[in-house]
Amino acid sequence: MSTTTAAIPPRHQSKVDPNNVNRAVKSLLKWWDSKSKTENSESLENDGFVYLTVTLKRIPQLDRTNPLMIPLPHPLIDLTAEDSPELCLIIDDKHKNKITKEAALKKIEAEKIPITSVIKVSKLKSDLRKLEEEKRFELYFAERRLMAILPKLLGKEFVKKKKNPIAINLRHGNWKEQIEKACESALFFVGIGTCSVVKVAKLSMGRKEIAENVVAAMNEIGESVPGKWKNVKLFHLKLLESLALPVYQSVA
Repeated sequence: MSTTTAAIPPRHQSKVDPNNVNRAVKSLLKWWDSKSKTENSESLENDGFVYLTVTLKRIPQLDRTNPLMIPLPHPLIDLTAEDSPELCLIIDDKHKNKITKEAALKKIEAEKIPITSVIKVSKLKSDLRKLEEEKRFELYFAERRLMAILPKLLGKEFVKKKKNPIAINLRHGNWKEQIEKACESALFFVGIGTCSVVKVAKLSMGRKEIAENVVAAMNEIGESVPGKWKNVKLFHLKLLESLALPVYQSVA
């Protein structure tokens, strides 16, 4: 897994003004510091993310069940941390070419894959409810062929909390590589309209690291959405309860 902390360079000429980003990050952190002095610290720890709001000119025709993976110089999920994150894998135990839970756990242990729980889709509702009560998962992963039926099985509340599972191909041997890539990326789920929101940094990061993540995410999104930069209208930066601060506006 990559451990780089250097900013990821844009693939083409950047349209992002780092000064705008730095000013917005500084303002948000100042607001956060003021808020944290007057409110219960436990309630503040429940989120602690920096969000990038993306407004496009035209609704993109993209797969809305799988996110665009936006590489970040400073990952949101640190797989090397002593207090390792909880990651859950949902497997298909109904298909004739199924991978059994036992086989999945054996591979996870042998290859040191950072998955902490495996759930069979046949017992998803009962097992998931129990696991959600016991622990909070950072991310869910699911066998790719399950993605079409998972929204119905998981329910609207699960999707509303933005806990959509990330599809991985368990028929390929590189489970670890697929999972690490997701953990090192901002997950950009494209909305049904022109506006979408993506987590790009954590408040526990330093101001410089937050700004580097924001700039990297903006550059990558501008090169990845259909129409590229010509389809990007606005970028705003915000915290969960803060005002959204503009960091980019198209002049075209």
